[in-house]
Amino acid sequence: MIELKEVKTKSELKKFVKFGTDLYRDNPYFCPPLVLDEINTFDSQKNPVHEFSLNVKYIAYEDGKIVGRIAGIINRLANEAWNKKQLRFGWFDFIDNKEVSKALLDKVRDWGKQHGMNEMNGPVGFTDFDHQGLLIRGFEYNAPMASLYNYPYYQAHYEDYGLAKEADWIEYRVFIPDGVPEKMQRVADIVMTKYKLKIAKIKNAKELVKRFNYTFLDVVDEAYKPLYNYQPLTDKQKKYYCDMYFPLLNYDFATIVVNEKDEIVGVGVGMPNISDALRKCKGKLFPFGWIGIYKGLKAKKFKHFDLLLIAVRPDYQNKGVNSLFFYDQIKYFIQYGVEYSETTSILETNSKNQANWEYFEHQQHKQRRAFVKEI
Repeated sequence: MIELKEVKTKSELKKFVKFGTDLYRDNPYFCPPLVLDEINTFDSQKNPVHEFSLNVKYIAYEDGKIVGRIAGIINRLANEAWNKKQLRFGWFDFIDNKEVSKALLDKVRDWGKQHGMNEMNGPVGFTDFDHQGLLIRGFEYNAPMASLYNYPYYQAHYEDYGLAKEADWIEYRVFIPDGVPEKMQRVADIVMTKYKLKIAKIKNAKELVKRFNYTFLDVVDEAYKPLYNYQPLTDKQKKYYCDMYFPLLNYDFATIVVNEKDEIVGVGVGMPNISDALRKCKGKLFPFGWIGIYKGLKAKKFKHFDLLLIAVRPDYQNKGVNSLFFYDQIKYFIQYGVEYSETTSILETNSKNQANWEYFEHQQHKQRRAFVKEI
């Protein structure tokens, strides 16, 4: 007998978050999220997404044991942007029992219908900055901090429920060359001269905010706006994400391209892979987890780099600006001993982004999918 319980208290939220890690206790590829970040995501006093979003969370029990969880989300701004009445679902994890997954999806579906939604879509989060996309290929590779990982059996549960493909993303492993490729060097020189661009190197988060305020995320917002399911960010969200991520960065790996007016026209950001540190501490900062995470973020030598995002202002797209990110960062990859970089998810239809890797030896090794169903 499957029993569903709505999450309403802080202790229940902790159980909800904890199950997402406990289910993968014996999986060597899974990367636990930071528990504190997961909890803060659902905190209406901290995450400004709640100003225009509704959510509900359920835990599934069988014989008193937690066997699944799911969150239902209605993001009003995203629905307005895409002219949809869409229920999102995420944080969807379950044992390999289709009665469990069906009961959770049914419960969220009914909640969405009560609020006037006519389709359900997932796995996605409140925004693109949350984990999204069901992994359907590449289970044998380590998951980075920024990506969703799931067991192979999930896909059959989705499809048996009648959920169908709406969009696919692909991911690459990109191998670092010994120096800047000659063709890239030529393109970078031409682009900077022709469009009067330069690379602004920033030392820390304080300098970034002082010089550019939060226009860093203005560029991301404009560049990503046409992409699948994207919710245009509010000013409060921009500050929230900047305050969350800026202090974590090694600014050798933050490339900011500016024009002659010192306006940001492109950004590229990445970080050392800290998955091993997160596995070791199971996503808990305290009492000692923060030490391994801090050492990973501040490492002077590491092999595996996670590329978090690349964004170019729309009026500077298709002009070769993307080449400047790698032109700038290759010397740091070599300095830090980086052997390969993992990209974040790239829409299979986003040929502009995929073209970034033509200069390098690369391997398309993962694929993930967003599903949809009318309700």
